[in-house]
Amino acid sequence: MWLSVHKDKFSKGELAGLKRLVRFAAKIPGVSNAKIGTVLKAIHEEYNGHGISRSTFKRMIAKAAEIGIFTVHETERKNGSQSSNLYVFNRFPKSEPPKQEKMDHPNKTINLSKTNKNQKITKRNETVLDHTFTSDRVPQSFISTVKYFFSEAKQIEEFWRMASLAAYKNNCEQDRNTILETAIHSFKQLIRKMKTRVIAKPVAYFYGILNKKFEENYFEELHEMGFPAEDNAFSLNFFYKK
Repeated sequence: MWLSVHKDKFSKGELAGLKRLVRFAAKIPGVSNAKIGTVLKAIHEEYNGHGISRSTFKRMIAKAAEIGIFTVHETERKNGSQSSNLYVFNRFPKSEPPKQEKMDHPNKTINLSKTNKNQKITKRNETVLDHTFTSDRVPQSFISTVKYFFSEAKQIEEFWRMASLAAYKNNCEQDRNTILETAIHSFKQLIRKMKTRVIAKPVAYFYGILNKKFEENYFEELHEMGFPAEDNAFSLNFFYKK
């Protein structure tokens, strides 16, 4: 549906990049964290050596994000270095917003009642919901931890969504207790770091801490099972290749 309306805004190469990125959002429907190099390599192989440039792919990202096709989240590793972006595809709106009326119609009567109604709707949409409106999908203990630092429901839900994504990436999405424990621990680490330095993107930094913590949990489980440390590193590399 997005392309049926906005396809003409993209070049042939940009469309190839967008469609390939969509195919990388299959493991978690609508979410992709594929590196640009990985996507470009896949396009190059699919078209027998006739791929697209990195600048073309980046132009596509900028256009699609501006249109609203997906939201781009920049992620960071625990050491502060930039990691691959997270692309979250958005649902196509059920109805297009009304087009802005031109101001050169002298005979057009202004409907004050309709204007006031629209202003009320806009004001209602801009109302910020606090933590008491957080979705039931978010555990109460996580809400209780986060609300003192990020009080909006939308912010709390975004932090929990990152925890769910990280758990899925590390194959432990079924263990809800581990997810909750890891999410709370990682959030406390984030707050501690924010007390000592400026974190431009707290959600992205939180995601990086989560991934590191899930890796540590994985090593601990292998150690408890009797695997030596050198085998753990090999197993982790094999795990991510799979």
